[in-house]
Amino acid sequence: MAIYRLDIQSLSRSAGRSATHAAAYRSGERIRDERTGRTHDHTRRTDVLNKEIVLPSAYEGSEPAWARDRATLWNLAEATEKRSNSRVAREYQVSLPSELSDRQRLDLTRAFSRDLADRYNVAVDMTVHAPREGGDPRAYHAHVLTTTREVTPEGLGAKASIELGHDPTRVQRGLLSSSEEVKAVRARWADLTNQALREANIDARVDHRSLAAQGIDREPGPSIPHRFMAMERRGTRTTIGDQLRENYRQRMESRAARAMEARPPQKGRNLEEVRREAVQAWLQYRERHRSPAAEPSKEALERKAQKTHDNDYSL
Repeated sequence: MAIYRLDIQSLSRSAGRSATHAAAYRSGERIRDERTGRTHDHTRRTDVLNKEIVLPSAYEGSEPAWARDRATLWNLAEATEKRSNSRVAREYQVSLPSELSDRQRLDLTRAFSRDLADRYNVAVDMTVHAPREGGDPRAYHAHVLTTTREVTPEGLGAKASIELGHDPTRVQRGLLSSSEEVKAVRARWADLTNQALREANIDARVDHRSLAAQGIDREPGPSIPHRFMAMERRGTRTTIGDQLRENYRQRMESRAARAMEARPPQKGRNLEEVRREAVQAWLQYRERHRSPAAEPSKEALERKAQKTHDNDYSL
Protein backbone atom coordinates (compact mmCIF):
# COMPACT_ATOMS: atom_id res chain seq x y z
CA MET A 1 0.00 0.00 0.00
CA ALA A 2 1.15 3.52 -0.72
CA ILE A 3 2.68 5.36 2.23
CA TYR A 4 3.17 9.07 2.80
CA ARG A 5 6.68 10.32 3.37
CA LEU A 6 8.09 13.78 2.78
CA ASP A 7 11.23 14.75 4.66
CA ILE A 8 12.40 18.35 4.32
CA GLN A 9 15.86 19.46 5.41
CA SER A 10 18.23 22.34 4.87
CA LEU A 11 21.83 21.72 3.87
CA SER A 12 23.98 24.06 5.91
CA ARG A 13 27.73 24.64 6.00
CA SER A 14 27.57 24.81 9.78
CA ALA A 15 26.61 21.12 9.72
CA GLY A 16 29.42 20.28 7.31
CA ARG A 17 27.10 19.90 4.32
CA SER A 18 27.78 21.05 0.77
CA ALA A 19 25.53 21.43 -2.26
CA THR A 20 28.12 20.00 -4.65
CA HIS A 21 28.54 16.82 -2.62
CA ALA A 22 24.79 16.39 -2.21
CA ALA A 23 24.20 16.80 -5.94
CA ALA A 24 27.02 14.42 -6.89
CA TYR A 25 25.90 11.75 -4.44
CA ARG A 26 22.22 11.86 -5.38
CA SER A 27 22.84 11.93 -9.12
CA GLY A 28 25.68 9.40 -9.15
CA GLU A 29 28.07 11.84 -10.82
CA ARG A 30 31.52 13.30 -10.37
CA ILE A 31 31.55 16.99 -9.40
CA ARG A 32 34.51 19.13 -8.38
CA ASP A 33 33.77 21.71 -5.70
CA GLU A 34 35.49 24.85 -6.94
CA ARG A 35 35.26 26.53 -3.53
CA THR A 36 37.12 23.81 -1.61
CA GLY A 37 38.97 22.05 -4.40
CA ARG A 38 37.50 18.69 -3.39
CA THR A 39 36.15 16.26 -5.98
CA HIS A 40 33.04 14.26 -5.12
CA ASP A 41 32.93 11.08 -7.20
CA HIS A 42 29.85 8.88 -6.90
CA THR A 43 29.85 7.44 -10.39
CA ARG A 44 29.72 3.90 -9.03
CA ARG A 45 26.08 4.24 -8.00
CA THR A 46 23.74 1.93 -9.86
CA ASP A 47 20.41 2.84 -8.26
CA VAL A 48 19.81 6.19 -10.01
CA LEU A 49 16.88 5.65 -12.39
CA ASN A 50 16.35 9.23 -13.59
CA LYS A 51 17.92 12.64 -13.02
CA GLU A 52 17.18 16.05 -14.45
CA ILE A 53 17.11 19.75 -13.61
CA VAL A 54 13.76 21.55 -13.58
CA LEU A 55 13.56 25.34 -13.91
CA PRO A 56 10.60 27.71 -13.35
CA SER A 57 7.98 27.70 -16.11
CA ALA A 58 8.60 31.42 -16.62
CA TYR A 59 11.87 30.53 -18.34
CA GLU A 60 10.34 28.08 -20.79
CA GLY A 61 11.85 28.78 -24.19
CA SER A 62 14.55 31.04 -22.78
CA GLU A 63 16.12 28.95 -20.04
CA PRO A 64 19.53 30.12 -18.79
CA ALA A 65 22.01 27.54 -20.12
CA TRP A 66 24.21 27.68 -17.02
CA ALA A 67 21.41 26.32 -14.83
CA ARG A 68 21.09 23.17 -16.92
CA ASP A 69 24.60 21.99 -16.02
CA ARG A 70 24.62 20.25 -12.63
CA ALA A 71 28.21 21.09 -11.70
CA THR A 72 27.83 24.74 -12.74
CA LEU A 73 24.52 25.12 -10.90
CA TRP A 74 25.70 23.83 -7.54
CA ASN A 75 29.12 25.46 -7.69
CA LEU A 76 27.32 28.75 -8.23
CA ALA A 77 25.04 27.98 -5.28
CA GLU A 78 28.16 27.51 -3.13
CA ALA A 79 29.94 30.60 -4.49
CA THR A 80 26.92 32.86 -3.93
CA GLU A 81 26.82 32.12 -0.19
CA LYS A 82 29.54 33.90 1.80
CA ARG A 83 28.85 33.01 5.44
CA SER A 84 30.30 29.98 7.21
CA ASN A 85 26.81 28.95 8.37
CA SER A 86 24.97 29.58 5.09
CA ARG A 87 22.20 27.29 3.89
CA VAL A 88 23.37 26.18 0.45
CA ALA A 89 20.49 23.94 -0.61
CA ARG A 90 17.17 22.52 0.52
CA GLU A 91 16.15 18.89 0.04
CA TYR A 92 12.77 17.20 -0.17
CA GLN A 93 12.98 13.42 0.05
CA VAL A 94 9.79 11.61 -0.92
CA SER A 95 8.64 8.01 -1.05
CA LEU A 96 7.22 7.00 -4.42
CA PRO A 97 4.32 4.51 -4.56
CA SER A 98 5.53 1.07 -5.61
CA GLU A 99 2.09 0.52 -7.17
CA LEU A 100 2.98 2.98 -9.93
CA SER A 101 5.09 2.16 -12.98
CA ASP A 102 8.58 3.62 -13.49
CA ARG A 103 7.15 6.15 -15.91
CA GLN A 104 4.35 7.15 -13.54
CA ARG A 105 6.80 7.61 -10.66
CA LEU A 106 8.98 9.80 -12.88
CA ASP A 107 5.99 11.91 -13.95
CA LEU A 108 4.95 12.32 -10.31
CA THR A 109 8.43 13.48 -9.31
CA ARG A 110 8.52 15.91 -12.23
CA ALA A 111 5.14 17.36 -11.26
CA PHE A 112 6.31 17.97 -7.69
CA SER A 113 9.62 19.44 -8.89
CA ARG A 114 7.81 21.76 -11.29
CA ASP A 115 5.48 22.84 -8.50
CA LEU A 116 8.43 23.76 -6.25
CA ALA A 117 10.29 25.52 -9.07
CA ASP A 118 7.26 27.69 -9.87
CA ARG A 119 6.23 28.27 -6.26
CA TYR A 120 9.66 29.55 -5.15
CA ASN A 121 11.27 30.48 -8.50
CA VAL A 122 14.21 28.16 -7.79
CA ALA A 123 16.21 25.57 -9.72
CA VAL A 124 15.30 21.97 -8.84
CA ASP A 125 17.66 19.01 -9.24
CA MET A 126 15.55 15.84 -9.07
CA THR A 127 16.76 12.24 -8.94
CA VAL A 128 14.66 9.08 -8.78
CA HIS A 129 16.24 6.11 -7.01
CA ALA A 130 15.45 2.40 -7.12
CA PRO A 131 15.23 0.39 -3.89
CA ARG A 132 18.61 -0.52 -2.47
CA GLU A 133 19.91 -4.01 -3.09
CA GLY A 134 18.93 -6.24 -0.19
CA GLY A 135 16.40 -3.68 1.11
CA ASP A 136 12.65 -3.34 0.77
CA PRO A 137 11.87 -3.88 -2.96
CA ARG A 138 9.02 -1.36 -2.67
CA ALA A 139 11.27 1.49 -1.45
CA TYR A 140 11.28 3.66 -4.57
CA HIS A 141 12.06 7.25 -3.63
CA ALA A 142 13.22 10.58 -4.99
CA HIS A 143 15.57 13.32 -3.83
CA VAL A 144 14.48 16.80 -4.86
CA LEU A 145 17.30 19.27 -4.27
CA THR A 146 16.50 22.98 -4.65
CA THR A 147 18.57 26.15 -4.61
CA THR A 148 17.95 28.45 -1.67
CA ARG A 149 18.02 31.46 -4.00
CA GLU A 150 15.81 32.45 -6.90
CA VAL A 151 16.97 31.82 -10.45
CA THR A 152 17.67 34.83 -12.71
CA PRO A 153 19.00 34.89 -16.28
CA GLU A 154 22.38 36.00 -14.94
CA GLY A 155 22.66 33.70 -11.92
CA LEU A 156 21.12 33.30 -8.47
CA GLY A 157 19.34 36.25 -6.90
CA ALA A 158 17.51 36.86 -3.63
CA LYS A 159 16.72 34.16 -1.07
CA ALA A 160 13.59 32.17 -1.92
CA SER A 161 10.55 32.90 0.22
CA ILE A 162 10.66 29.54 2.02
CA GLU A 163 14.18 30.40 3.24
CA LEU A 164 13.12 33.60 5.01
CA GLY A 165 12.18 31.73 8.18
CA HIS A 166 10.72 34.12 10.77
CA ASP A 167 11.78 37.20 8.84
CA PRO A 168 9.20 39.97 9.55
CA THR A 169 9.08 40.80 5.84
CA ARG A 170 7.05 37.61 5.32
CA VAL A 171 3.96 39.39 6.60
CA GLN A 172 4.71 42.52 4.58
CA ARG A 173 5.00 40.41 1.44
CA GLY A 174 1.75 38.58 2.15
CA LEU A 175 3.50 35.23 2.66
CA LEU A 176 2.42 32.36 4.87
CA SER A 177 4.35 31.77 8.08
CA SER A 178 7.28 29.37 7.63
CA SER A 179 5.42 26.56 9.44
CA GLU A 180 2.29 27.07 7.34
CA GLU A 181 4.45 27.09 4.22
CA VAL A 182 5.85 23.68 5.11
CA LYS A 183 2.34 22.37 5.75
CA ALA A 184 1.26 23.63 2.32
CA VAL A 185 4.15 21.78 0.64
CA ARG A 186 3.32 18.58 2.53
CA ALA A 187 -0.33 18.84 1.48
CA ARG A 188 0.70 19.47 -2.12
CA TRP A 189 2.78 16.29 -2.23
CA ALA A 190 -0.18 14.29 -0.91
CA ASP A 191 -2.48 15.83 -3.53
CA LEU A 192 -0.09 15.08 -6.40
CA THR A 193 0.49 11.51 -5.18
CA ASN A 194 -3.23 10.80 -4.88
CA GLN A 195 -3.85 12.31 -8.30
CA ALA A 196 -1.22 9.97 -9.78
CA LEU A 197 -2.81 6.99 -8.02
CA ARG A 198 -6.28 7.92 -9.30
CA GLU A 199 -5.05 8.31 -12.87
CA ALA A 200 -3.42 4.87 -12.60
CA ASN A 201 -6.74 3.38 -11.37
CA ILE A 202 -5.19 2.42 -8.05
CA ASP A 203 -7.41 2.54 -4.95
CA ALA A 204 -4.60 3.33 -2.47
CA ARG A 205 -4.37 6.88 -1.09
CA VAL A 206 -1.94 8.79 1.14
CA ASP A 207 -2.63 11.39 3.82
CA HIS A 208 -0.19 14.04 4.98
CA ARG A 209 -2.03 14.70 8.25
CA SER A 210 -1.02 13.30 11.62
CA LEU A 211 -2.67 10.12 12.89
CA ALA A 212 -4.57 12.17 15.47
CA ALA A 213 -5.90 14.54 12.78
CA GLN A 214 -7.05 11.51 10.80
CA GLY A 215 -8.88 10.14 13.84
CA ILE A 216 -6.55 7.14 14.15
CA ASP A 217 -5.75 6.10 17.71
CA ARG A 218 -2.30 4.64 17.14
CA GLU A 219 1.19 5.57 18.22
CA PRO A 220 3.24 6.78 15.21
CA GLY A 221 6.42 4.79 14.63
CA PRO A 222 9.85 6.36 15.13
CA SER A 223 10.81 8.68 12.27
CA ILE A 224 14.56 8.27 11.86
CA PRO A 225 16.27 10.88 9.66
CA HIS A 226 17.47 9.52 6.35
CA ARG A 227 21.17 10.23 6.97
CA PHE A 228 21.13 8.09 10.12
CA MET A 229 19.21 5.29 8.41
CA ALA A 230 21.81 5.38 5.62
CA MET A 231 24.61 5.04 8.21
CA GLU A 232 22.86 2.08 9.82
CA ARG A 233 22.39 0.35 6.46
CA ARG A 234 26.16 0.60 6.04
CA GLY A 235 26.65 -1.12 9.39
CA THR A 236 27.17 1.87 11.71
CA ARG A 237 25.03 1.95 14.83
CA THR A 238 23.72 5.47 15.57
CA THR A 239 22.92 7.02 18.95
CA ILE A 240 20.10 9.05 17.37
CA GLY A 241 18.48 5.96 15.87
CA ASP A 242 18.76 4.03 19.12
CA GLN A 243 17.29 6.91 21.13
CA LEU A 244 14.34 7.38 18.77
CA ARG A 245 13.57 3.66 18.94
CA GLU A 246 13.83 3.71 22.73
CA ASN A 247 11.52 6.73 22.91
CA TYR A 248 9.02 4.84 20.77
CA ARG A 249 9.23 1.77 23.01
CA GLN A 250 8.57 3.92 26.06
CA ARG A 251 5.58 5.59 24.39
CA MET A 252 4.16 2.19 23.47
CA GLU A 253 4.57 0.97 27.02
CA SER A 254 2.98 4.10 28.50
CA ARG A 255 0.06 3.88 26.09
CA ALA A 256 -0.53 0.25 27.03
CA ALA A 257 -0.40 1.11 30.73
CA ARG A 258 -2.88 3.99 30.28
CA ALA A 259 -5.21 1.74 28.34
CA MET A 260 -5.02 -0.84 31.13
CA GLU A 261 -5.82 1.73 33.80
CA ALA A 262 -8.79 3.04 31.81
CA ARG A 263 -10.38 -0.41 31.37
CA PRO A 264 -12.41 -2.20 34.03
CA PRO A 265 -10.27 -4.70 35.98
CA GLN A 266 -9.93 -8.07 34.25
CA LYS A 267 -9.20 -11.23 36.15
CA GLY A 268 -5.65 -12.44 35.76
CA ARG A 269 -4.28 -9.22 34.19
CA ASN A 270 -1.97 -6.81 35.93
CA LEU A 271 0.40 -4.00 35.01
CA GLU A 272 3.31 -6.40 34.49
CA GLU A 273 1.37 -8.32 31.82
CA VAL A 274 0.45 -5.07 30.10
CA ARG A 275 4.12 -4.11 30.01
CA ARG A 276 5.01 -7.47 28.52
CA GLU A 277 2.39 -6.98 25.83
CA ALA A 278 3.88 -3.59 25.01
CA VAL A 279 7.33 -5.15 24.64
CA GLN A 280 5.90 -7.81 22.32
CA ALA A 281 4.22 -5.12 20.21
CA TRP A 282 7.56 -3.32 20.01
CA LEU A 283 9.38 -6.50 18.96
CA GLN A 284 6.81 -7.09 16.23
CA TYR A 285 7.31 -3.53 14.98
CA ARG A 286 11.10 -4.03 14.90
CA GLU A 287 10.68 -7.27 12.96
CA ARG A 288 8.71 -5.43 10.30
CA HIS A 289 11.22 -2.56 10.14
CA ARG A 290 14.43 -4.45 10.68
CA SER A 291 17.71 -2.50 10.62
CA PRO A 292 20.56 -5.03 11.10
CA ALA A 293 23.03 -2.51 12.48
CA ALA A 294 20.70 -0.93 15.00
CA GLU A 295 18.41 -3.71 16.10
CA PRO A 296 18.57 -4.62 19.79
CA SER A 297 18.05 -8.27 20.65
CA LYS A 298 14.82 -9.60 22.10
CA GLU A 299 16.67 -10.50 25.29
CA ALA A 300 18.04 -6.95 25.64
CA LEU A 301 14.60 -5.44 25.22
CA GLU A 302 13.11 -7.81 27.78
CA ARG A 303 15.91 -7.04 30.24
CA LYS A 304 15.30 -3.30 29.75
CA ALA A 305 11.55 -3.78 30.23
CA GLN A 306 12.16 -5.82 33.41
CA LYS A 307 14.56 -3.15 34.72
CA THR A 308 11.91 -0.48 34.12
CA HIS A 309 9.37 -2.65 35.92
CA ASP A 310 11.71 -3.20 38.87
CA ASN A 311 12.44 0.51 39.15
CA ASP A 312 8.72 1.28 39.23
CA TYR A 313 8.38 -0.80 42.40
CA SER A 314 11.62 0.20 44.14
CA LEU A 315 10.28 3.45 45.61
